[in-house]
Amino acid sequence: MGILPLAERLAKKALNRSGVQSRWVDTSVCRLHLYDAPGTGSLPTVVLLHGIGSSALPYAPVLQRLRRHARRVVAAEAPGHGWSAAPASAFTPECLTTAMNELLDRELDAPAIVVGNSLGGAVAVSYALSSPDRVRALVLASPAGACMEQAELAELLGNFKLRSRADAHAFFARLYHRVPWFTPLVAGDIVRMFARETIVSFTSSARCEHAFTPEQLQSLSMPILLIWGRSDRLMPGGNLEYYRRHLPPHAEIEEPEGVGHCPHVDDPRRFAERIAAFARAVTSKGAGAPAAAAASPPPAASPPPTASGAVGERAVTLDQGTGQAAS
Repeated sequence: MGILPLAERLAKKALNRSGVQSRWVDTSVCRLHLYDAPGTGSLPTVVLLHGIGSSALPYAPVLQRLRRHARRVVAAEAPGHGWSAAPASAFTPECLTTAMNELLDRELDAPAIVVGNSLGGAVAVSYALSSPDRVRALVLASPAGACMEQAELAELLGNFKLRSRADAHAFFARLYHRVPWFTPLVAGDIVRMFARETIVSFTSSARCEHAFTPEQLQSLSMPILLIWGRSDRLMPGGNLEYYRRHLPPHAEIEEPEGVGHCPHVDDPRRFAERIAAFARAVTSKGAGAPAAAAASPPPAASPPPTASGAVGERAVTLDQGTGQAAS
């Protein structure tokens, strides 16, 4: 057993000991795993969705912090990821959408704050389009799903074809604000993970036609917060511009310093605070109304925030955190 699988087992046990339940949900695609955490706060259920090749476990620090704010936090794992079973047939974008939509339909008994990173962001948008009555608000961190040229898509997908430990190091350098200290320890595990059939079949089947159309994005009526870290070196900059052009006018867009493609890994404290602040602002508005900016003025040295909501009595954007990235 490699270091990464062992670390995942230990992390899962630690979550379970803290009161986070591991559960499996049967879908028409395969059996999916999720972490179900009861919270002590008053905010709606928060759903956390991960990207390709990842799992729900990197969300653990965010999940634990959000339990203080929300009634419930759910971190779901995609087919063939984490503790979820692999699909019986090829893992395609259509397969992913079907499985995750079925899981969320079964788990959500009230509109939720749906948070998605990377491919999980595309899953969140897809679910909001198909079941808007179950999504109170969207938080998207460097989401996939933007329309791009075929050559640009092929270049992006090529980043997931890792053949050596050096490739794994270069991949982490694109992914995070700072390359984590443990990268040399898990590099071999990362190469083996991205060589799994589930990952290969997905990257082989992704096409430009799977992207969201401008009309689809413009139709999203729920409050939206889009976070795109300035250290994101994985996603093409054009993807951010696509979302900027086509999300509805009420969407809030932030480009924080000190985080890359995965803000929940680079700085989980700031990311959790931002989600809680946004959710609090959303729930303080009338049902179904987009969140308006409600931030107090930042320090003179900072640019005006696009935040809505407050933690305690102070409005918070991801940019207003400590700036210390966690590895």
